[in-house]
This record gives sequence, C-alpha cells and structure tokens, in this order.
Amino acid sequence: MERSMSKVFVTFGFIVAVCMHYVAAQTVHVVGDASGWTVPQNGAAFYQTWAVNKKLVVGDILTFNFRTNAHDVLQVPKESYDKCSSDNPIGQTITTGPTNITIDSSGNLFFICTVGDHCQGGQKLSIAVSPSPPGASPPSGNTHAPPPPATTAPPTAPSPTDACAPTPSSSPSPSSSTPSGGSSVPPPSGSSSSAVLAGVSFSFISVVMGFFF
Repeated sequence: MERSMSKVFVTFGFIVAVCMHYVAAQTVHVVGDASGWTVPQNGAAFYQTWAVNKKLVVGDILTFNFRTNAHDVLQVPKESYDKCSSDNPIGQTITTGPTNITIDSSGNLFFICTVGDHCQGGQKLSIAVSPSPPGASPPSGNTHAPPPPATTAPPTAPSPTDACAPTPSSSPSPSSSTPSGGSSVPPPSGSSSSAVLAGVSFSFISVVMGFFF
C-alpha cells in the first residue's frame, strides 16, 4: 500500500513539474507595455528601448494592443524593416487587435505597421529571441555520446589447487564433433585414478558386506 502511494506522489510531482516548466516557457510580453502598439511620440527609439530589456525565448507570446483598423501588424525580414516596406512579408498582415503572436523561431524578429506612414513614425519593432531560457546550459556538440566500448575481462589464471583437482571425464555422444584445429585432447590421468579407486572401494565394501549377510 505504501509503495503504491509513493508511486502516486512521484507521478503527481512529475506532472506538476512539467506543467510549471510549460507555463514558465510561455511568458506573455505586451509590446510597448501600457502604451501598446501605436505611433510613439519619440519615434522608433521607444520600441527599441522597450525591446532592450526583454528576454524572449521560443514559445513566448508577443501581445500587440491596438484598435482594429487603426493599426496592423506584419512580420517582415530585416531589409523590409529598415525600409518600412511590406515586401517579402512573413505570414499575413494582422488587422484585428489586440492580437497575440506565439514565437516559434529564434533570432532577430522584425514587425512593422503598414498603415499610412506609421512605420516611418516609429511603429516598428526589432527584438531578439533566444532558443532556450536565459541561464540554461547550452547543449554540447555531442548530445548523444556513444556508449563506452565493451571490455572483456582478462582470463583468470587457475590456482594451484584448481590445477591439481581431478576433472571427471564424460563420454562423448555419437553426434559430438571433434573440435576444430586438431585432435581431441585426452582426459587428465587423475580421472582414471579416481575410477580405479572407486572400483577398489566398492569391491572392499562388497566383501565386508558378505561377512555379515
């Protein structure tokens, strides 16, 4: 019973740990904080300053707060970001706000607003995304190390006692074959001496039994 309860607690703890890791991995970042996604008063420096202190990882969520049809969000490559151009878009333009974008890749990501001259006014975001949480140890180049080569234990030298001990002989079966590389090795002489001694002992016991019966 106690063992069953222990298994239950271990399983429950594992599930809680996985859930906590999943929740921690999905941090929601509101772009511009209270100002939201709009044309900033101090130009592009506003969102650049906001992004500097943010530590984003794959799996996090960017929330763009804006009024529908007043602004939009489009992810673009760096060249289009620098030119405030909607050329070579990555995905579709999002026109309904507010909206959440889940980050699914690492590197530098670029977003602009394509309404009017909003991007030229500073409504653009460049932000860096890490592939793993900050502080986590990066995986080594050899993630799956090959198992160590199997080693064969050296043969143990027989002790003097084992070398002198008689080895009982066994009669080969008709189907047994001669080992490769030469003729069969004859059994050690100790086995014949044991057989003779056993026969003499049996004869002596038979004689003694004959006197009593």
